[in-house]
Amino acid sequence: MITVLLADDDGLVRSGLRALLDAEPGITVAGEAATGDEAVREAADTGRTSS
Repeated sequence: MITVLLADDDGLVRSGLRALLDAEPGITVAGEAATGDEAVREAADTGRTSS
């Protein structure tokens, strides 16, 4: 299983990437972020909740 966090300032790009990745077996999108700061926070939060 591959887990990814999408980070891009363009919501349309994030939506498109999520659609592509959601269609792939073995890939899970853990979250999305619009800024670098948001990505760091999201990654930290995701890391705490995953096992």
